[in-house]
Amino acid sequence: MYNPSSPAPDTLYNGTTRRGKHKIFIGMAPGVGKTYRMLEEGHCLRQEGIDVVIGLLETHGREETAQKAEGLEIIPRKTIEWSGVSLTEMDTEAIIARKPQLALIDELAHTNVPGSDREKRYQDVEKILAAGIDVFSTVNIQHLESLNDTVARITGIVVRERIPDRLLEEADEVVVVDVTAETLQERLVEGKIYAPEKIDQALNNFFQRRHLIALRELALREIADNIEEEVLEEANSQAEAPQCNIHERVLVCVSTYPNAIQLIRRGARLAAYMHAPFYCLFVDDPDRFLPKQEALHIETCEQLCKEFGGKFIRVTGHDKAKEIAEVARTYRITQIVIGESQRSCWKILLSGSLTQKLLRLLKHIDVHIIATEKQPP
Repeated sequence: MYNPSSPAPDTLYNGTTRRGKHKIFIGMAPGVGKTYRMLEEGHCLRQEGIDVVIGLLETHGREETAQKAEGLEIIPRKTIEWSGVSLTEMDTEAIIARKPQLALIDELAHTNVPGSDREKRYQDVEKILAAGIDVFSTVNIQHLESLNDTVARITGIVVRERIPDRLLEEADEVVVVDVTAETLQERLVEGKIYAPEKIDQALNNFFQRRHLIALRELALREIADNIEEEVLEEANSQAEAPQCNIHERVLVCVSTYPNAIQLIRRGARLAAYMHAPFYCLFVDDPDRFLPKQEALHIETCEQLCKEFGGKFIRVTGHDKAKEIAEVARTYRITQIVIGESQRSCWKILLSGSLTQKLLRLLKHIDVHIIATEKQPP
C-alpha cells in the first residue's frame, strides 16, 4: 500500500534530499491495464489530498485510458529537434521544478530521442526520485534485461528497449497487473489495444496464446522471486525468525547404494510436478576412500541429475545430517528426498537414523522417505 510522505522541506536535517519512493506496475504484455491501474490509483490519492501530476502518459489511442487521465494535471512535454524533425519527450526538469508529491510516468523502458539529456526514461525517473518526488511507473516483463534471451526464445522477438533488473529490486513496491491470456486476446480483438489493421498481425505473432501464457508465468514468477528475497532479508534480520520460502525447491540425497538412481528419478518427477528447481547432494566421508565401482556410481548419479536439468552438489563431512541441513539452508530447499535406511536395527538404535537427525535439524522442510528394494549385502 502506497504511503506517501507528507509535504516536507527540500532537504533533510543532514542536508541531503529525501529520495522519492518508486512503485512499479508490471504486466505480461501491452494491454493488461498497467497505465489504467496507475491512473486509477493516482485519482484516489489526489482525492486524499496528495499532490499528483502526470509526468508522461502514453495512451496509444486507447479511449478508456485517455478518459481515466481526465482531472489529473499533466506536465507538458518538451520538444526536441532531431534530424530536422520535431519530437517530444518527458520534461524531467519541469517535473522537478513543479515539485509534486507524486509523478505518474508511463513506459519505464522507453528510449529517449537522440540529443536528450539522458538516454533512457528510467534514468529520468531516477533523477526525479533523487529530487525527493515519488514516482509511479509502468513496464512489461519482456523489458527486463535478464529475461531478454528467454523472451526471445518464447516469442521469437528480440526486445530492444530494456531496463536493468536492479530497478525492480530497488523499487519500494512492485505490483503485477494480471489478466488471463484469453482476456488479453479478447481485448485485442475488441480493438482496445491496437488499431484494427494491426490486430491480425498481433494475434499471429506476439499475442499468440502460448506466448502470453509463458509471459504471464514469467511475470508472476519474477514478482514471487522479489517477494521471497524480501521475506528472506526480513527473516535474516531476526535471529529467531524461521526460514520462509515461496518457491518449492527439491533436494535428493544420494549415496553409494544402487537405489540412489531410483531416488533421483523420483525427485526429478516431484520437481517437475512442482515446477521446482532440482538438486542432488552427495556427502563424501573424508575418512573413507571410494572404490572405483562406487566412484563410477556417483558419476552416473551426477550425469543423471544433469540430464534432468538439476544441479549436482558434492560436499565433504563426517556428519551427513549436518551437511545436508547446511546445503538445505544455503539453497533454500523446501523438499528433501532420501532413501530408507540401509543400516542394521542395532546401529539405528545406538546412533539414530539419518531421517531422525534431519527432522531435528530442519524446520519447515518436508522430508520424503522413499522405500526401495533391499540390496543384498
